[in-house]
Amino acid sequence: MSSQGQNTGRRPELRHDPVANRWVIFSPARAKRPSDFKSKSPENSNPGDNSSCPFCIGNEHECAPEIFRVPSDPNWKLRVIENLYPALSRNIEGPCEEKEDMGVPARAIGGFGFHDVVIENPVHSVHLCDMEARDIGQVLLAYKKRIQQIASVESIKYVQVFKNHGASAGASMSHSHSQLLALPIIPSAVSARFEGMNEYFKKTGKCSLCEVQAKELLIDESTHFISIVPFAATYPFEMWIIPRAHSSHFHEFDCDKMVELGGLLKLMLRKMSLQLNNPPFNFMIQTSPLQVKESELSLCSLVFTDSTSVEWRRGI
Repeated sequence: MSSQGQNTGRRPELRHDPVANRWVIFSPARAKRPSDFKSKSPENSNPGDNSSCPFCIGNEHECAPEIFRVPSDPNWKLRVIENLYPALSRNIEGPCEEKEDMGVPARAIGGFGFHDVVIENPVHSVHLCDMEARDIGQVLLAYKKRIQQIASVESIKYVQVFKNHGASAGASMSHSHSQLLALPIIPSAVSARFEGMNEYFKKTGKCSLCEVQAKELLIDESTHFISIVPFAATYPFEMWIIPRAHSSHFHEFDCDKMVELGGLLKLMLRKMSLQLNNPPFNFMIQTSPLQVKESELSLCSLVFTDSTSVEWRRGI
């Protein structure tokens, strides 16, 4: 993701890089983001003045418009709001059409999409790993509800849920929050994973994630989920949480499974926080694209790593 602060009058757009075969978001609004971290160094990730934090309860008027809250009264436990500095714009009218840009043989489309923030807790000092499993489950259910709302928009192809914890992991606000980015394209990393799993299925007739059984990779397990260290981990301390039953879309999990997933997620985050002294990290929910054929669907999982996962967090 890139920002172009010199020309803030321009609307966001997605440009295709033909060399790396990937789409890059160019978003002028992202250059305006404030930060309540005193520095971006991992050694200094102390929050600023909590009383001025727009995510704290009582400061709702300082935020972008609210989409919904849980519960729907002044004493909320979580809120879903529009991002005040969105990477994509929900106000661009019409479908996203490709165009030739700047006289070069490259493709670009208008930056239509949704960029939302999930404020996970009203209390500034409470992190996700500090919350009860049922409350983390409510955060996951908020993701589900918002994805279901966005899925009705025909031009949206993929919804990426992610969380950046710590300044060096890409977070600009220390109050615990996560984000949803609804895209008019399928990211190249998602396409690559999708194609890789389909290729494995064609060769073996099996799902590559359903085949994960090695006990030496297992971290912990629950009734419907397992957490593992991936055999070919890309980043240090990379961990995956995978549903035991073949599941293609995260937003299809019911309430009970979300609470159970919240418990396992809490356990993984607590392990990482205690063993690595509250390190910066990123997590993201890997799920299938919204508009794919039933026969092409792959599996969903939740992945989180330490702050070395640069590709996932750059510019967020």
